[in-house]
Formats: sequence, C-alpha cells, structure tokens
Amino acid sequence: MAFAASTYGVDLIKMHPHGIQLCEKHPLVHLSNSKIRRFERMIRAGSQMTNSRPVVNKPEIDFSDPDWKRHFQEDFDKRFNLPHLRDILAIKPRPTTFSLKSRIPLDDGDGAATGSWNGYVNDDDRALLKAFPCPDLIFLFFHGLPVIKFASSTSAGAECIDPDCSWVEQWVHRAGPRKQIYFEPREVKAGIVTCGGLCPGLNDVIRQIVLTLEKYGVKNIVGIPYGYRGFSDEGLSEVPLSHKVVQNINLAGGSFLGVSRGGPSTSDVVDSIQAKRIDMLFVLGGDGTHAGALAIHNECRMRKLKVSVVCVPKTIDNDILLMDKTFGFDTAVEEAQRVINSAYVEARSAYHGIGLVKLMGRSSGFIAMHASLSSGQIDICLIPEVPFNLEGPNGVLQHLEHLIKTKGNAVVCVAEGAGQDYLHKSNTTDASGNVVLSDIGVHIQQQIKRHFKDIGVPADVKYIDPTYMIRACRANASDAILCTVLGQNAVHGAFAGFSGITTGICNTHYVYFPITQVIESTRHVDPNSRMWHRCLTSTGQPDFN
Repeated sequence: MAFAASTYGVDLIKMHPHGIQLCEKHPLVHLSNSKIRRFERMIRAGSQMTNSRPVVNKPEIDFSDPDWKRHFQEDFDKRFNLPHLRDILAIKPRPTTFSLKSRIPLDDGDGAATGSWNGYVNDDDRALLKAFPCPDLIFLFFHGLPVIKFASSTSAGAECIDPDCSWVEQWVHRAGPRKQIYFEPREVKAGIVTCGGLCPGLNDVIRQIVLTLEKYGVKNIVGIPYGYRGFSDEGLSEVPLSHKVVQNINLAGGSFLGVSRGGPSTSDVVDSIQAKRIDMLFVLGGDGTHAGALAIHNECRMRKLKVSVVCVPKTIDNDILLMDKTFGFDTAVEEAQRVINSAYVEARSAYHGIGLVKLMGRSSGFIAMHASLSSGQIDICLIPEVPFNLEGPNGVLQHLEHLIKTKGNAVVCVAEGAGQDYLHKSNTTDASGNVVLSDIGVHIQQQIKRHFKDIGVPADVKYIDPTYMIRACRANASDAILCTVLGQNAVHGAFAGFSGITTGICNTHYVYFPITQVIESTRHVDPNSRMWHRCLTSTGQPDFN
C-alpha cells in the first residue's frame, strides 16, 4: 500500500473507512505513556524530563490472512475513537443552543429551530486522513480532491505496506457543531490556558474560543494566566474573559494570558480545576502541552468529573503528527522570508559576502525548507532530517567556496536542530523537558570564517538569528483564518461531549483526533518527499554526504 507524501513533505503513516495503515518507517501503534510520564516528572519541583522519543513497537501484520485489512482497520477505529464524557458518566444530551439563524443562543424551548438549519455535523461524518493506493493507477478524485496513487513503490514519496500496494482508506472524525450538546451553557465555566513558548496566532485562538462560547450562551469564561503555573501559583488570579475583553487582542502578537513552561503536578492541576469549578478546559500548546492535557483528561476521568479537556495544537515548527499544518507556521515562513531577504542584501552588497540565517526547527526542518523555497535566495538549506558534512570535497564549506568563486556571494539557511553532531552535547533541559541545543548557527559562522581564512580568500559573513522576533509576530491572514476555525471547533468539540481530543486540519478538512495519536512521535520532513526535492532544485545544492 502506498500513499502520497503531503504537500508539506511529511514522512508519516498511512491511514480506512474509519481505520489506519502503518508505513514501515513510522508505524502508529498503541499510545506509549512515556510523554505523560515525562510531563509528570517535568511538573514536579526539582524534576526534569528527557527529550527522548517514545518507543514505538512495530505491529506484526500477517498479509497471508485474507482479512488483514479488516483487522487493521478495526484497530485503527479503536485507536482513533474519540473519548467522550458518556464513557464515564450517565449523561444525556440536550438540543444545542448554537445556531447561526439566531442572533442570540437558542433557549431550551427553541431546540426545534435546529431542524430548519443544515449547518450541523453528524457524529458519523468522517474526513479522509490517508488512502493507500494500489498500483497501475495515477489519480483518484475523491470528493473533488485528488489523492495520488502511485504506479510504483519507487516513486518519490511512495511507500507500501504490503507487497501488492493495496488501496486502504483511513477516516477520522469531522469537526464542527452538533445538534445535541452535553452541557447547559448557562451553567458552564470555561477556562483557557496557553502553554509553552510564544507563537503567532495565540490571541486569535483565545478570541475565537471566547466568541464561540458566548454564541452557545456561556457567560462564565476565564483565562488561566501563565500556562499550567496559573493553576497553582497563589499570586496569579483568573482573568475574566468576554467579547469586550478579547475583541481586539488578535491585533497584537504574544499571548494575552501569558505563557510559561512547567507547572504543578497533574493531581494539583485537577484539584485546582475542581476548586475553580471549571467544566471545560481549552489548552493551547505543542506536543508536550498535549501530553500534559492528556494526563489532566485521564485524571478527570479517574475522578469521574464532568470536565471536557480540548487542545488546540500550537507549534511554530509544524511538527505535530497527522495535521496538514499548525497555526503560526505560515506566519513564521513569511517572516523568515523577510529575514532571508535581508541576509541576501547584506551578502550581495559585500565583497565575498555570505549571509547565514538560523531558523526555528528543533527536530523538524519545515520552516527552513519552506522559507528557502519561498524566498528563492537560498543557496544552501540545512535541516535536522538530512545529515551533512562541513568539511571534505562534498562538504558545505567546499560548496560555499565554489559559490564565492562563481557568483561572488551566497546565502545559507540552517534549522536550529541541524548538525547537532558537530556540537558539544548538552545534558541540560528546559522547563518543558527539551534538551538545550548548542548553537549550530554560531558554529557554522565560525567554521566559514576559519575555512576562508585558511585558503586565503576574504569572506564577509553576516549571521542573523530572528527566532524571538518571529515568535512575537501577530498572525498573518492565513494563520488568522486557521486560528479562527480551530478555536471555533475546539468549543464545538467540548459541547459535543468529547474530551482528551485535539482539533486540526487534515487533507484541507477540519477534524478531531484523540490526543493519544498526535503525541506518539514528532512529525518530520521526509528527505524523499517531492517538497524536499523541490527545495534542492531551488537551491541547487549538491548532496553534502
């Protein structure tokens, strides 16, 4: 079974009507609880978590079994089933109060009004996550969207799960408002918390969550200041939120509620949720924050609390599994392009000028790859997924020497996680448990200067690290739209009774995933994807191995 690498060049998995298929490189298996345990260790005082990836065990598939597809898809359905409050509580739904036919939320007696509006999503609606095609076919148009079918497993980006390259579809839950809801809006207290580092679009999501909650009729909305820390720090008070408070916060970057890494134990967070009488918790953050939210969700279930925990994925690196992209990424690429242009101007204006730009990307090089492609001014792009040599006849420095001789200047773009093998390994971690990386940008700058000095050729190296400037930007138009829809769908998911889920965009459709399935590992650029090949074509760089 083969599948198309996404537009973003991801080496992932392959996903049936309501089921998944595993590629041999990145199998999706039952959740390893390592990230949850790491989160627990991280948030306890004096404890830090490691940055190791969860161990993933490759499932055995008996292709001689004629029913292997059915078994595989049943397993997918089980793992991608959305946790619901009905799983632990005997609760009944009521007609929704959400309608775009009315300026105000529907009253209890107005449930019949929903029948005249077809804007609701059925619980059985699904969106196509992945489809793994059979050979000898090129394209299938599914619901108007082309899904690539490979003629050969040797095609760029193609991978097969079985010898026959079988066609298997994998489906996930569609996001959106339901006709039936599981909370009384007038009785709901909703909390919003932003965790981790800054990212363009945080305020857009906060704003939209508040506006959508009010559309349902929720009056009691609060922000938890400074991440999970806000649940335990006695000096931090809840921030009352309403449409008047959040109306214009999207015009500024940063987080209106503040961010932090780390925090109290899961038990203490849930104690605080109970004490504050929070019914819905909306958590904005990356995979570490998602792991923390999953731990909170599990603790709430263990205590049989009617609390819905819903995440909105926030990572500027675009490295969360299964999703087309996460908010902040488009803005980061756009801002990075401006920085690259500045580096290009500096390099072109100097005698033997070399511009060097370091961009975000601890373990995934999406920003560096896309910024290099969009700028058209990069001669060398270095990302964590593709090893490279600095020295030697096939090394980066030799190619830079060639560029200086032939065109007189050069521009290099490097992701922060690239080339870490050349640097001293740090055993320290930040409050989120991430290993503190050594500065590859400074190292390459020093090596370039040394190399050209050794060969007696003058070189003017200008190094730019725009990391914090990019993180602090407000969202661009593309990200603002994405943030708006994600914020709305987070609220719809909570009112639908789901918990322990996250919302995202998949194959251009908005969907819900169980948190368990998006934190199994990190999303990476596939070096065999067409997108990476396009980047290499654009830069003209050779293989540095």
